[in-house]
Amino acid sequence: MNDNFNENENRIDENTQPAENTVPEASETTVETESVSETVSQPEAVVAEKPSTESTSEAGSYTNTDSQQNGYSQNPYSYSSGQNYSSNNSYGNSYSYGSYNTSENGNRSEYVYSAPTPKKKGNGGKIAIGIIVGILAVFVVSVTSISAYIALSGTDFDTVRKDEESNNNSVTASQGSIDEDEVILDENEDDAASTDAVVGDNSSDAESAASNREYPTLEQMMTAEGSYTLTEIYEKVSPSVVGVSSTTASGSATGTGIILTEDGYILTCAHVVEDATSIAIVDSDMNQYEATLIGEDSQSDIAVLKINAEGLTAAELGVSSDLKVGEAAIVIGNPLGYDLYGSMSVGIVSGLNRTLNVNGKDMTLIQTDASVNSGNSGGPMVNAYGQVIGIISAKVSSSYGEGLGFAIPIDDALPIINDLMQYGYVTGRPSIGITGEDITVYVAFYYGIPQGVMVRYVEPGSGADVAGVEAYDIIVGVNDETITTMDELTNIKNNYSVGDTITLNIYRNGTYVDLEVELMEITG
Repeated sequence: MNDNFNENENRIDENTQPAENTVPEASETTVETESVSETVSQPEAVVAEKPSTESTSEAGSYTNTDSQQNGYSQNPYSYSSGQNYSSNNSYGNSYSYGSYNTSENGNRSEYVYSAPTPKKKGNGGKIAIGIIVGILAVFVVSVTSISAYIALSGTDFDTVRKDEESNNNSVTASQGSIDEDEVILDENEDDAASTDAVVGDNSSDAESAASNREYPTLEQMMTAEGSYTLTEIYEKVSPSVVGVSSTTASGSATGTGIILTEDGYILTCAHVVEDATSIAIVDSDMNQYEATLIGEDSQSDIAVLKINAEGLTAAELGVSSDLKVGEAAIVIGNPLGYDLYGSMSVGIVSGLNRTLNVNGKDMTLIQTDASVNSGNSGGPMVNAYGQVIGIISAKVSSSYGEGLGFAIPIDDALPIINDLMQYGYVTGRPSIGITGEDITVYVAFYYGIPQGVMVRYVEPGSGADVAGVEAYDIIVGVNDETITTMDELTNIKNNYSVGDTITLNIYRNGTYVDLEVELMEITG
C-alpha cells in the first residue's frame, strides 16, 4: 500500500537512543523529495561507522549525513523498505545507509558515509625553493649595494687594501694600544700627508675623501695655470674691439674690428668693407670715427682701416701655431649689429687647419664651437690669456652650417696685415692682369661656344696685356689643362710665383690660340 508523507514537519525523536552496536549519528544534510510510496516496516537503526547528529527535516525527505564531506558530491540514492545498503563510490570512499520507516511518525533510518583519511602533501620542496630564492635575493642586494657605493664614493678597494697594509706596516704601537702622538711612519712612505694615524673603517675614510674632493669647472679644464678668468679676459680685450659699419651703393653692412695700434690702425674682414663708399668706426666708449681703407685682400678676406685717433688700446696678438684642440676660444664682437654690441661667447678650439673653399679660394682656418653670427666678422678670437689668436669670419661660418665658427689664424694673417699697412696690397702675389666671368654649360650650348672664362677687362701694362689677350676671349685652359671657371684659373695661377710664365689656351672667333703670359705682382 502507498503511504504519503505528510507535508507538515516530521522530526526525528530527540530522545531516540542508538542501538547497542550503533555509534553516535553523524551530521545530517536534508534533501527535499516530493513523496515516497513504499510498504515498509520499521527496523532498528543500522550500525554506522561515524557518529551522526540529529537533525530535523520536513516530511517527504531523507537525511544524508556526508553529502559534501572532503569536497566530494554524492549521487542520489534509492531505498527499499527495510533493507540496508553499502557501496563504494568512484573515489574509493565507502558509505552505508539503512532502511527507513513509513509509520505514522515518519521516522526513518540514516546512512553514514566514511571518507578515507587524505594523505598530507609534503612541503619540503617549497621550503627548499624559498631558501634558495632568499639566498639569491640577499646576494643581488649585496652586489648592488657595493656597486652603488663604489660608484658614488669612487673607492678603489685594491688601493684601500694596499693602504691598509701600508698603514699596518708603518704604524708602531706600544703596550698593545696606538698612541696618536707616538705613531712612527715607515721610511718608504715619505709621501704620506700626515704623521697622524687614523685607525677606523676604510669606507668612512673613502666617503670623507670623496666629499672633500674638488672638481674643476669647465673654465678650469680648458684654461692653463696662470690664465685669466672670463671676466678678466673681457675687461682686457673689450676696449680693443670696435664696431665697423660700411655704406655701399646697394645698402650697408656692419661688422667688428680689432685695434692694431694706438694711433688708429684697425683690422677687419675684407667682405665687411667690400665696395664701400664710406666707413665708420664706433669704439667701446661709443665714440664714432670716419675710417679710411688702407688696403684689402679678398683672397685672405683681410682689410686694414685707419682712423684719426691717439691713445687707443691696442689688442695683444698671440701665436696660433701653438694652439691645441680643447683650449679656450673666446669670441667678442657685435653679432647681428650694434644692438648686441660687445657680446662675448665662450667655447673651445674644436679643430685646427681646416681647409675650406670659400668663394673659390682655399682657406686654412681654426674651428670653434663658440657662437658666431653675422656681425662678428672681423672680430677677435682670443685665448685664455686675452691674446688674439684668430680673426672671426662669419661669412665662412654661415656657409658651413649653424654651430660651427671659423677664424683666420693670426699667424697667417700677420704677413698680409703688414703688407697692407705698408704697401696697401699683398706683395708677392702673382697676377695675370684680367677680370672675367664664367661661361656656364647652358650659355655655351645656346651660343655654340666652349665653356671657360670670358675676358671682360684687360689691365693695361699687365702680363695679359703684353701677351695680346683681348676682351671677349674665352680662356679654356692653362698649360693645356682644361678649366671652366675663374676659380680654377686662379688656383692654378697661385701655384706660380711672380715672374713665372704660363700658357693660356684661348678660344677666339671660332679658332684656338695659345698665348704666353708672364705673371706680374698685384699692386692694388
